[in-house]
Amino acid sequence: MSLFRRPDYQSDTTQFIQKLRVAHPELESEQRLGRSLLWDQKIDRESQKEFSAARVSQKPYVYQNGS
Repeated sequence: MSLFRRPDYQSDTTQFIQKLRVAHPELESEQRLGRSLLWDQKIDRESQKEFSAARVSQKPYVYQNGS
């Protein structure tokens, strides 16, 4: 190791997150649980096809009433 080597830089944000993880070790598991509620869902391909088929195309100018 070099005599003149500086310690590795850590931003204030990184230090905050590390302290938060030490203070609240359950935080990561709670985040994973929240993610599974919203994002990690199985996609029903049949319903997705029906939604796509039922879609109504939008007019180029939505405020024009056809008059």
